[in-house]
Amino acid sequence: MCRYLLFFSFIFFSFISFSQDVFDIGVRQIEIFFNEPNWDDSLDIYYANNNGERLIADSILIDGLRDEDVGIKYKGNSSYNVNNAKNPMNIRLDYINNGQSIDGYNVLKLSNGFRDPSFVREVLTYEMARNYMPAPKATYANVFVDGVLIGLFTCVQSIDDDFTNEHFYERKGPFFKAENTGVTVPGCLGQQLGILEYYSDTNCYQRAYEMQSSNDWGQLGNFLDTLNNYFNEIESVLDIDRALWMMAFENLTVCLDGPINSIPHNFYLFKDNNGRFSPLLWDMNMAFGTFTNGLPQPVTNIDLQELDIFHNSTDLSNKLTNQLFSSDRYRRMYIAHMRTILNEQFANNNYSARANQLQQIVDSDVSVDPNTFYTYTEFTSNITTSVGVNPIIGISELMSPRIQYLQSLPEFTASTPIITPLNTTSVIPHTTVNITAQISNSNYAYLGYRFKFADKFEKLQMFDDGQHGDGIAGDGVFGANIDVDARDIQYYFYAENNDAGVFSPERAEKEFHQLAVVSGLVINEVMAGNFSSVPDQDGEYDDWVELYNGNNFSLNLNGYYLSDNENDLTRWSFPNVTISANDYLIIWCDTAGVSQTGLHTTYRLSADQEEVYLTSPTGIVLDAVHYVNMPTDMGYARVPNGSGVMQYQNHTYEADNQPTSGNSNIIFETAFRVYPNPSNTRIYLLGTTQTINVFNVMGKIVYSEDEVESIDISNWESGIYFVHSGDSVVKIIKQ
Repeated sequence: MCRYLLFFSFIFFSFISFSQDVFDIGVRQIEIFFNEPNWDDSLDIYYANNNGERLIADSILIDGLRDEDVGIKYKGNSSYNVNNAKNPMNIRLDYINNGQSIDGYNVLKLSNGFRDPSFVREVLTYEMARNYMPAPKATYANVFVDGVLIGLFTCVQSIDDDFTNEHFYERKGPFFKAENTGVTVPGCLGQQLGILEYYSDTNCYQRAYEMQSSNDWGQLGNFLDTLNNYFNEIESVLDIDRALWMMAFENLTVCLDGPINSIPHNFYLFKDNNGRFSPLLWDMNMAFGTFTNGLPQPVTNIDLQELDIFHNSTDLSNKLTNQLFSSDRYRRMYIAHMRTILNEQFANNNYSARANQLQQIVDSDVSVDPNTFYTYTEFTSNITTSVGVNPIIGISELMSPRIQYLQSLPEFTASTPIITPLNTTSVIPHTTVNITAQISNSNYAYLGYRFKFADKFEKLQMFDDGQHGDGIAGDGVFGANIDVDARDIQYYFYAENNDAGVFSPERAEKEFHQLAVVSGLVINEVMAGNFSSVPDQDGEYDDWVELYNGNNFSLNLNGYYLSDNENDLTRWSFPNVTISANDYLIIWCDTAGVSQTGLHTTYRLSADQEEVYLTSPTGIVLDAVHYVNMPTDMGYARVPNGSGVMQYQNHTYEADNQPTSGNSNIIFETAFRVYPNPSNTRIYLLGTTQTINVFNVMGKIVYSEDEVESIDISNWESGIYFVHSGDSVVKIIKQ
């Protein structure tokens, strides 16, 4: 158990240590060593051949950490030039040595700052986008070759199978990059970039897509057939929510080097386990009005500042925008997402403050870059001012008028519905549950719900008719009934009127509410990345599962089962062992079986994605826990202990998941809720109208506000904080 002590006004806590990541914001030092003096010429030749071949570097040092026999090639289209001294690079650490990586990443993509005098566009946009949708991480790196500084680059996470596993919990789905491949296919006419039309001859797509998976041209063709010809079935093949988030973000930030333009390209398409494609952001170096192709020429600043929020809605050549914007509901959902981004990132000038912070981080490195495309003065000026021979608009020069323009539009001044979720208590497994919300100013609402991270959200219309657990008909309470098994419920709400729509939480589906499904005996905590936290009786750091008996009587578990496979619920059987009332029981998942003292299963757990099932002797699943991307040495635990939803936190091995204090004035309970927890961006508060005070682990107050609904924590240091409201305290983790 992580213990803390309240002493006078200071809080001392053994807080979580988060490991360093190569993409943490800063300036990495990348040193490349080649065997040959003409490495640049060789890379130019490999680029011209366009066959994927790489030049082998003897070694590479990343912040002093060495990897050997690394594969390197040039990348990019307009940003690459044979005469450039600083071309964008693709570094593959495991090109020769399988498994070679840095912090788990085997590919680093380096952009050279072409068409971005500010040097913040790519890092800033990806950082903001990750609050709402899957998007790469990005930071900076000084690159040296054979001891000579080439210059400052943006270092971007590769969108590859590790990325899709992180966000979609799937590595092998059909996967495409929209790109001008230069491939000529006889008989295929039309645009060369990002083809969104349907072709019966799927070979035509080879002109505009690089296939990142197996032979899946037919999968792409089926998707585009539905988009073009069977739009009423679009939600079966396209993740609408992710598509609308991406389109809203690109439009708001005037990033036209992507799928919302009339020449869509520079995006990925990935098909998840639910059979739906998701478009993914890529190559954001030309965000904030830098890319103007596809707009009527010459382009003025006003054209960019007042870009139509439904840009290309009437362009029949762009089926993504044309088809999605033909639906009034999708338009309202799209505006709801854009409103959230506008309010959270731009109307408060967070974007400008963060842009200046990023410039300060790289200021000294830009000043000594021998191969920069812009002067130091242009670098410092481009956040606020247009610079360059072919002027590149300043970021705030673009966004300040654009913010005012958007805020004046009827779509953003319209009165929105107001949603107040009502479900707060846990429910019993294998029952029908009424999910309810108080909704005003609305004529339509739906509930999105699922039971596992890897599942899609099912949509169910909500009613205020007195027949859906909603109380009295017409009282403003909307309800929907769902059947639950033994897994917690993840859910969100959407409501609209004729003018506007709104989500709860606003960042849905990226964020969601949760409702615990529990009985007396529960899976209370899981650790599937136990590297150094809790040893078993033999000193081995194995995976473990903690059960908790919340009943007031003991239970003999002889004949009960624990499993990680829904299709084999009897995988491991409990021996004749008893768990006492209000007590804990640890099961080690290490394949040891009966060969070691204690309870040891015959299987291990995966940290990537797994489910744990607890089944009764009669075959009834009593509890089930689904997790993804388990952090190292972290627990996935029910909070409150034994009855709440699962969340990542410092482990509480054989102890209450909700620490208590010797100070009777401090009560750790969920009289109000904070979600998501952990979070790296923003937390939301439910169930309190009192003053909110937030303390760090040293007892220092870091935030104080009255009647707040959400708090932006994106710039806080990683670690543990305590959110106080009245006599209640909720522990949160800032990732």
